[in-house]
Amino acid sequence: MKNILIAIFIFTALGLKGQTLQSTPKALDKQDLWTKKDLIEPANLAAILTNKKSDRPVIFNIGVVEDIAGAKNIGAASKTESLNLLKDNLRNLPKNSFIVIYCGCCPFDKCPNIRPAFNLMKSMGFTNGRLLNIPVNLKQNWINKGYPLQASATAKQG
Repeated sequence: MKNILIAIFIFTALGLKGQTLQSTPKALDKQDLWTKKDLIEPANLAAILTNKKSDRPVIFNIGVVEDIAGAKNIGAASKTESLNLLKDNLRNLPKNSFIVIYCGCCPFDKCPNIRPAFNLMKSMGFTNGRLLNIPVNLKQNWINKGYPLQASATAKQG
């Protein structure tokens, strides 16, 4: 009996190693929980960013692509440490903050980063969070259209 308890403890400890965030069940990280109203089109976000009078959203890059102008780079949200960093950044924001998250590594159906990040944002109670609608990738749907990038990302492109 003692050996069985030790084995259960070891398997449980190994299964939980490095997991400090319990945001959503893993099954949800494979589902699209957003609706059309949760999406913001690249042209609309670009217009907001280039209009000096517009209220700027808080933008989080939760992938491994270039940073859109004003975005905070969180890193790949498929990694626990990046998801914890996103949680820390969201924690002090009002729940009605205008937030935009994006990855842009690939189409939504293949992206490992957007579901964990979007699900975390929603589970924390944010009511005005949006997902940047990038049907192909950031290069095609943002960069090639000349939409604003961080100065450092622009220097890399040139």
